[in-house]
Amino acid sequence: MSADACIAPTGGVTILLFSGDFDRVQAALMVAIGAAASGFPVTIFFSFWGLTALRRKSRFGGKSFLEKMVSAMLPGGIHGLPTSRMNFLGVGPRLFKTLMRRKGVPEPAEMLEQARELGVRFVACATSMDVMGISADELISDVQAGGVASFLDVASRSSVQLVF
Repeated sequence: MSADACIAPTGGVTILLFSGDFDRVQAALMVAIGAAASGFPVTIFFSFWGLTALRRKSRFGGKSFLEKMVSAMLPGGIHGLPTSRMNFLGVGPRLFKTLMRRKGVPEPAEMLEQARELGVRFVACATSMDVMGISADELISDVQAGGVASFLDVASRSSVQLVF
């Protein structure tokens, strides 16, 4: 097998991001940026906890009691994501951000913007949004809503499908 066969898929890259952990969001965005920079179409589907990476604000008006509770417990956006391990009451993400800054690695918020600039398509799971009480106006701009059918459509045409 040639080196090109490992690098050049013919279709796009579809990523299902259902984790809201700092490190998993970071990894998904790193792959998305690498693929988009290589010229591949990339779509990230944000489902359940992954939606927290797209949140720009919390809105409580017009929500049921349970939806307000979920909103209050969710991180306020990509800047407040916990790590999957070694979170230590929020110290873990600060530790990793410091290490990343020293090593010249962008933080998830910077990577999210870079992915947008490279044309990565962001799709928020409509069902997850409904269940978690997250409205479209709570998300960053340029996010489309979609369901399982749209995920399957894009994923079936992609050469690479990843789950984080």
